[in-house]
Amino acid sequence: MRLSIFWRLILTYVVIIAVMTAVNVYALLQIRTLAGLNTEVGSHHHPEIESAKRLLSSFYEQVHSEKKYVAVPAATFLEHFDAESKEFQLVLQGLLAQATSESEMRLLKAVERIQQAHLELFQTQLAETGGQTVQSDAGYYDERREALAGSIASNLQQYIGLHESRIAVGVNESRASSIQAESVTRQLILVALLFGLGLASVASYNILRPLRRLQSTIQEMGQGNFQASLDGQAPRELRELGDTVKWMGARLQQLDEIKSEFLAHVSHELRTPMASIQEGTHLLLDEIPGPLTQDQRTTLRIMSDSSRRLMSLISTILDLSKMESGMMEYRFVPTDLRRVADISVNKIRLLADAKQVQLQVEAPPERYWVRADSTRIEQVLDNLLSNALKYSAEGAAVRLQMVPRREEGLLFVDVMDSGPGIPAEEVPHIFERFYQGRTKTRHASVGSGLGLALAKKVVEAHGGRIWVESEVGKGTTVRFFLCLTKPGLLA
Repeated sequence: MRLSIFWRLILTYVVIIAVMTAVNVYALLQIRTLAGLNTEVGSHHHPEIESAKRLLSSFYEQVHSEKKYVAVPAATFLEHFDAESKEFQLVLQGLLAQATSESEMRLLKAVERIQQAHLELFQTQLAETGGQTVQSDAGYYDERREALAGSIASNLQQYIGLHESRIAVGVNESRASSIQAESVTRQLILVALLFGLGLASVASYNILRPLRRLQSTIQEMGQGNFQASLDGQAPRELRELGDTVKWMGARLQQLDEIKSEFLAHVSHELRTPMASIQEGTHLLLDEIPGPLTQDQRTTLRIMSDSSRRLMSLISTILDLSKMESGMMEYRFVPTDLRRVADISVNKIRLLADAKQVQLQVEAPPERYWVRADSTRIEQVLDNLLSNALKYSAEGAAVRLQMVPRREEGLLFVDVMDSGPGIPAEEVPHIFERFYQGRTKTRHASVGSGLGLALAKKVVEAHGGRIWVESEVGKGTTVRFFLCLTKPGLLA
């Protein structure tokens, strides 16, 4: 089952979120474990240590009150002794209730027995003396009391040391657990990050690969291959888009076929009658059917010129349409550009002589070969020379100059006139179809505005570039370059 882009993205995000959630859950569990260790230390061991210290302090208070009472049998000292004794029992019973190990219970029971022994010793001392101090028994009583006090202090210190050791163990365990949790969490985050990036890359690749294939298909259609289609697996949305592009290609193929048929039809239907009109006009001008008057000859010449211009315009339009649709075929062969230039110059020489315009060709004596379709380059030179002649005044000069640049592998061709020039704001538009500009000459004929557009298409198809340099009142130079072939290719 092929998933759509939406579900692919959703599943990718869900998996990435699940992995990151698992990492966060692990981190939270480790934090909870550390918090439990800290809670145990803070809520159990520290309070028991403090209680043990209170027991030891309470016992010393009892001993202190006892000594005062033995020295001075005042009821206040005895009451203080009894209060401390009860406090001692209360705290001790609390510790016994919270004891969690046999060692704790053993130490606390020992403290309880020693406390009872101390109370019995004090009661016995009071019963024997009747509340009076007896000097003969004072030494034994003091020794016995100090021994009991030392035993209690020793057991309570052992109890405190037991809890302090457990605190140290808990702290070490917490530190080790924290280091381990930090290391594992860091590794898990790195793995999750790499996994997420890998998963996102796979998902993106599965989406971008069909898009690139679709882009390639559209580019092939733009180059005239309307049969190209989107192959391979792709998400549902892209397959639907590919089907739409395929349908568009079929429609473009139909339109291209219609256009080709239209061009062929126009070429046949217009050129054939125009050729007949031209041929008939020439027959009349040659007075084959009979003599002509001067007015009739003038009219036929006008008709001949008009039909010739119309024929040229039709050919230019058809050629330009073929170029723009990519249907124009070129035969690129090594071509002697000087020979092509001489042919174009000879075509307009009679017209130049009629306007008393000099045609000057400036080219190096050796021949330079360019990779070109000679027929199309000749068409370019015809248009450029005709334009230059059209805008040149009587007695002016039109120059065709060729300058090779071997280091660049290029041959530059300039067609220059000394006409009125082109305003700077019009220069960017002169290669547009049907653009004729506002510059007019008194005797210039009206053109179609297609010559320079066609010239630009032809030069660019040859891998060159064409541009205009002009200054109002000083003339115009149309310049283009073509690529030179290897020297001596056709000697």
